[in-house]
Amino acid sequence: MSTEVKKLEYEEGKKESILEWLLKQKKGLLAHPLELFVCLLSVSLSIYHLYVAYAGSLEAHAFRSTHLAFVMVLCFMLRPLGRSSWTAPKNAWFGLDLFFVALTIAIQVYTLWDLDAFIFRRGDLTDMDIWAGTIMIILLLEVTRRVVGWAMVIIAAFFLVQTTFSDYFFGLFYGPPSDWFTIIDYLFMRENGIYGIPLMVMATYIFLFILFGSILVRSGAGRFFINVALALTGSRVGGPAKASVVSSCLMASVSGSAVANVVTTGSFTIPLMKRIGYKPYFAGAVEACSSSGGQIMPPVMGAAAFVIAEFMNVPYLYVALAGLFPALIYFFSIFIMVHFEARKKNLATVPKEELPNLKQELKRGGHLFISILVIVVLMIIGYTPMFAAFWAIISILVLSSLRKETRMSPTEIFSALEEGARQAVSVSVACATAGIIIGCVFVSGLGLKFTNVIVTVAGGELWIALILTMIASLILGMGLTTTAVYITLAALVIPALTKMGVAPISAHLFAFYFGLVSAITPPVALASFAAAGIAGSNPMQTGFHSFRLGIAKYILPFVFVFNPAMVFVGDWYHIVSAVTGGFVGIYALTVTTEGWMLGRTGWPVRILMGIAALMMFHPDILTDLAGGVLAVVVFFFHWRQHKSDTALAPEVVA
Repeated sequence: MSTEVKKLEYEEGKKESILEWLLKQKKGLLAHPLELFVCLLSVSLSIYHLYVAYAGSLEAHAFRSTHLAFVMVLCFMLRPLGRSSWTAPKNAWFGLDLFFVALTIAIQVYTLWDLDAFIFRRGDLTDMDIWAGTIMIILLLEVTRRVVGWAMVIIAAFFLVQTTFSDYFFGLFYGPPSDWFTIIDYLFMRENGIYGIPLMVMATYIFLFILFGSILVRSGAGRFFINVALALTGSRVGGPAKASVVSSCLMASVSGSAVANVVTTGSFTIPLMKRIGYKPYFAGAVEACSSSGGQIMPPVMGAAAFVIAEFMNVPYLYVALAGLFPALIYFFSIFIMVHFEARKKNLATVPKEELPNLKQELKRGGHLFISILVIVVLMIIGYTPMFAAFWAIISILVLSSLRKETRMSPTEIFSALEEGARQAVSVSVACATAGIIIGCVFVSGLGLKFTNVIVTVAGGELWIALILTMIASLILGMGLTTTAVYITLAALVIPALTKMGVAPISAHLFAFYFGLVSAITPPVALASFAAAGIAGSNPMQTGFHSFRLGIAKYILPFVFVFNPAMVFVGDWYHIVSAVTGGFVGIYALTVTTEGWMLGRTGWPVRILMGIAALMMFHPDILTDLAGGVLAVVVFFFHWRQHKSDTALAPEVVA
């Protein structure tokens, strides 16, 4: 191979941590006490969770409240009042931030000072308990405003007001009011409300997986994933776009953040897609759809997947297995779309000599992939996600040290611990505030009334209830995180779907999927807008093309609700039929929407393939067979026509 050719290898641009910034300062660590405090607090939080994962969980209230106290103090420091960031010069509001920190620590000390007495007082609160709980709720809403946004604060505040003054409301929200004593007892004193299932899952499982992703990225896994994807697909038609799909699938399944993955891998893949001829808005849409799909891709998936497992009281592996084939079908649909686009535009390919060498990449970083296998194997054997995440972290620390290219220095290890803790702040806060919503819905009895209203409005028609749920998910997703959207729907809507006969896993995944699609759905499509910034394209145009490319994510939830065999509910032959029908059906649907197969297709072919797709999505083996036969017949005649058209000018297959 010529040494004069510059390789298109991705070099990871690691973001500088607070620790690394401190070590560069000439005045020493003590000259920057605030930055040092944030750094030590972040590292301490990560070490605390690693210790608990190794030694075993502490008493529930102590563990969850300590986690939240850590997170809230970090939030007050990292998102200060009146400043764009914590690095900006201090202003007059800094004293108020310190006061909030002091209050948070005081409440945690009050809780843990005599924990047995604190727990014993449940149902018989003192005035001090009520004041502590009230202040805690106010502080939590304030940190939520800072890291999640006003939307979630308004929703949580609405449910608090409605629960307290429900006799002043009308219609669905009318009912007997609950006194503040009962609300504080449920939200603050018990392992419900603030310290309920969402925060428990965050503190027990999700934090460790976020930490695992942080360490994995620091080890150079991002470079490995992208370079391997480029080596596998780069020289083929639409290779850079296909590499984006593959690498984003790998990266986002670990990181769990669509926007973070867009800015990490997109900074490399988007310019490469533009270089071979993809339009900027299309390149941005490909990266946005691929990155947002990582949250539905096992083995890690998004944070809400762990909450699903707890709400359903099933092993996380069950949720991951149920989500496997819908995720694969989704990425398959994007892969096919970028291939069709490349064929339609007759785009150039990247010469093989400019691409990374697969053997060299596997030799350089292939051992890092073992850490992901550790997660899968341990959970298949039957260990908890906490146990699996802990040993995956240990394995990546050991594995990365085996080769010089991936070996991390002590500074990088501590930087990863620091970054993992800081990345967990927004998710933890959202989970805690979602607990307020769930607690209020339970105390007021609104959940049962909401379920009955949905069933009544839908008139017993499941498809109407599903559309209402979809609309609610999209609206909530514009202002809330994925986890918060799912938890809100789990309290209000999912019971209605299960009451109408939907399989529980299908109902939960339905809400989960539509909580995710807001990342690529205009007008608030954060992943698409982030990709547009890198691509230099119009944000709304990129958003609308993301909607088109990600069409499978809007359709698949309806498919596995009506055909739960796709999520492993039912006999093996129904499962095989549903999965096969899903892949063939999504291919047929892509032909319909894109107007391309082996060559450009006319409307008769597109209509017939659309009919085949609908038949394949129908929950019946006979319709699957009929749809499959129709798709094969249409493909055969199109192949013959294409072969005839290109007989004089045979197509060059890249």
